[in-house]
Amino acid sequence: MLIGLTGVAAGLATDASIADEAAVHRTGLGLVIYDCVLRRKWLLKQKPRVDLFEPFTFLQHCNNLGAGGMQAALGVMDKERIGRLRDFAERNTLFIEAIVKPPVDDADLARFESEIRTAAEMNAQAARTVIMPGRRYEQFQSMADFRESVERGRRMLERAAPIVEKHRVPLAVENHKDQRVDQRVALFKKIDSEFIGACVDTGNSFALLDDPLGAIEALAPYAFSIHLKDQALRSYEDGFLLGDIPLGQGSFDLKRMVAILKKAKPKSRFALELITRDPLKVPCLLPTYWRTMSNVAGSDLARTLRFVRQHPATHLQQVSSLPLDKQVELEDANVAASLRYAREELGL
Repeated sequence: MLIGLTGVAAGLATDASIADEAAVHRTGLGLVIYDCVLRRKWLLKQKPRVDLFEPFTFLQHCNNLGAGGMQAALGVMDKERIGRLRDFAERNTLFIEAIVKPPVDDADLARFESEIRTAAEMNAQAARTVIMPGRRYEQFQSMADFRESVERGRRMLERAAPIVEKHRVPLAVENHKDQRVDQRVALFKKIDSEFIGACVDTGNSFALLDDPLGAIEALAPYAFSIHLKDQALRSYEDGFLLGDIPLGQGSFDLKRMVAILKKAKPKSRFALELITRDPLKVPCLLPTYWRTMSNVAGSDLARTLRFVRQHPATHLQQVSSLPLDKQVELEDANVAASLRYAREELGL
């Protein structure tokens, strides 16, 4: 369902007909705030005092679209706000997942615990986090830099573990184009906490030359949260392009991925992560890409490039050249198409 750019439907829809239609066409697939970055930007230009990413506002938006819940930055809330949001979620059968930053040092533990406490009182299913910045092949200049970041990430999870165990909020670490899957699984085993696991992103690990289905199979036993993502692929002179695209329109076998994840973790929630933007470049044929990937087998590169050739995108979305209102229309259409595919084809 495409929400227009005017009136209360612009991210704050309360129109009864919209709500009724959403109820009829409900899916269990939730939305991550990153799905709606352009709409938020547009709405702030129209109504500077209204932030679509304010948790209650965003949960209402998800409900109006017929989504099954949200993954959003909750921050720290008082009991009144927590109760209001929790009651709305329960009344509309919506799930809530938090987005948190891990504790970078001991001085940051109080902030982290306050956010986890809010998530716990909200009955959040999980708290998604990222422990390493940026994309590995863009962020780090050497293997030494990368290894130092890996150690910082490990220490952050070690600090976080007692807090999430105390409040019983699963901390879901996203595979964020940072560590390859075998490295991430080894980290989970080293931390060895029943409340630290994965936010399984179904697209990200491909950028690090992991097998698309093999990555899901390896991470599935650790899944606390799932970013469901399809990707449009196309070769270019330095490697391949990786573009977020509506579910079912890309190159991945989403039905098999969903089946693997459901079998391993039947109670895990799925949330769409689709950032409407120009395709990303994965320059896997340039020497700079291999600064932190020197231990990756050539057969993994060959398998990845073969997969790209065998599953080329018929269309890659070019977004940045469009005026903002057209970008928002495209973003809305991407979200609507994905919710429909999840409901009709994936059984979500």
